[in-house]
Amino acid sequence: MKHVKHKNPLTRKNPLTRKNQVLGLLFFVGLAGTVYEGFQVNRIAHANSVLQRGEVLEGDSFPFHQKFADAYQQGKTGNFKHASQNFGQLLEAPKKQDEQVFEPDQALKSQIHFNIGNHLFRSGLQRLVEADGSLQEQAKFDYLQARASYEQALRLDPANQPAKFNLSLLHGVIPRHIKTVPQDPSGLEISNLPQGLP
Repeated sequence: MKHVKHKNPLTRKNPLTRKNQVLGLLFFVGLAGTVYEGFQVNRIAHANSVLQRGEVLEGDSFPFHQKFADAYQQGKTGNFKHASQNFGQLLEAPKKQDEQVFEPDQALKSQIHFNIGNHLFRSGLQRLVEADGSLQEQAKFDYLQARASYEQALRLDPANQPAKFNLSLLHGVIPRHIKTVPQDPSGLEISNLPQGLP
């Protein structure tokens, strides 16, 4: 007579139970990812609403966007030189030590160059002519820098129609063979303080 082993149904591993455990784990991982993404979407939506109202972002959550909004507000108030400088700082390489570094793509870099060109163009228009009717040197310099910014915007994004339009407007304003004396860098301002001041 053969001895038959009876298996206890509670001790054997059921393949269906293992699958349920794996599916349950995947469900909780997916749920955690969904909650995190929902938090990020809410955070970004809040930042967008602040920017759409024309306010400056507070805090260090979005330093690139905060700098962009600040530069935009400076240009809006007529402070074209500082706006151009702040937009220019956005093009500098980000610090790699920061964990959440925002790296602008080619289209955004093109838009930043476009904004720099706009502010320099408007700055040149404010300093238009001398008493004898000739262009002021600072206006010439601003126009040449604006032209370079529009051209760079078009190199980065050839489909940037506003940059093409503004470049054609600029060509209508400045003489064809405009020349300017080199600008003295000691008078250029960095941030909010002129160089050389304590």
